[in-house]
Amino acid sequence: MQKVIAVVLTYNRKELLRKCLDAIFTQTRSCDDIIVINNGSTDGTQEFLESGHYAGIKIYTLDKNRGAAGGFNAGFRLAYDNGADQVWMMDDDVVPDPDALEKLLDADALLEGQGARRSYLISLAYSEIKGKWTNLPYLSGRHASSWPTYLEHGLVAVGYSTFVSILMPRETLEKHGLPIQAMFIWGEDAEFTLRVTQENPGYLVGSSLVQHLRPGTAINILAENNSARIGYYRNFVRNNIFLARKYKTRRRLLSVIAKNLSLISRLLLSGEIHKAHIVMRGVLQGVVFSPEIQAIDDDYDYSHIELSVPGTNKKMSSGSIEGPNIQYSPSYQRSSSPS
Repeated sequence: MQKVIAVVLTYNRKELLRKCLDAIFTQTRSCDDIIVINNGSTDGTQEFLESGHYAGIKIYTLDKNRGAAGGFNAGFRLAYDNGADQVWMMDDDVVPDPDALEKLLDADALLEGQGARRSYLISLAYSEIKGKWTNLPYLSGRHASSWPTYLEHGLVAVGYSTFVSILMPRETLEKHGLPIQAMFIWGEDAEFTLRVTQENPGYLVGSSLVQHLRPGTAINILAENNSARIGYYRNFVRNNIFLARKYKTRRRLLSVIAKNLSLISRLLLSGEIHKAHIVMRGVLQGVVFSPEIQAIDDDYDYSHIELSVPGTNKKMSSGSIEGPNIQYSPSYQRSSSPS
């Protein structure tokens, strides 16, 4: 049987994390390991996780918030280090239906039986209103002939996806590496799933359902008033241009650049000089941005991570974790209902 490790990335949302973990613990197909990547939370998340409500989970706490890019990079790497054959990755605001994992694995077995090569599987996400879909992956243009092949089984070949309940095989990580840490913030999931589907598609599994409690809103610098977030739009522009350079046609790249130049003009005309400067910096950086892709087996500095395992008295301080193959094998039993 394949070893399936669930990985949840969390930052300052312990109430959402509680719902996510409750759903993972009650899956019809139990996970063989559960990892939480605590991305430098400051809201009591660490204390909540170490309280014993979820005995045996592995809590990897980063020394600071390294964004989704850094968090997912660490999560895939640590699941791999722990011997995962399949990594079931998600954010803390995802609540899987009870059979979500079972359906993903059923689909994987079906595709395996058919000799179908696949880079990953992804669940179908709905918002608070079931039937109102969110985080829909893009159909795979590179593998258009695969679209109808498995429709009768509720499977559709896809390219770009988010990390909202994605099942990633060990082989994909070995072949294609990890999400790019340097893409902080926005776009690391698009780059990673586009990268791994250049040869083989991913598959949307229509019967594997998850609720995404906070699917987010459109990223729009024109409407953004949060001073802490405004600066991040430089990275958003940079990453979009990088993605167009790497995966799209020249025509599409020029279209993305032109759209951002038009945005700069609009911001200048409205007197938003600071925002216009941020977008311009993103454009200039985007045309030269060439971030490194880390291999799954490359040297990695674990000194910024602390590991703790509730219920086992296992705690390792920053700098003492060594990979690969960090070994713990707790049995997963909820010690009590979270209060």
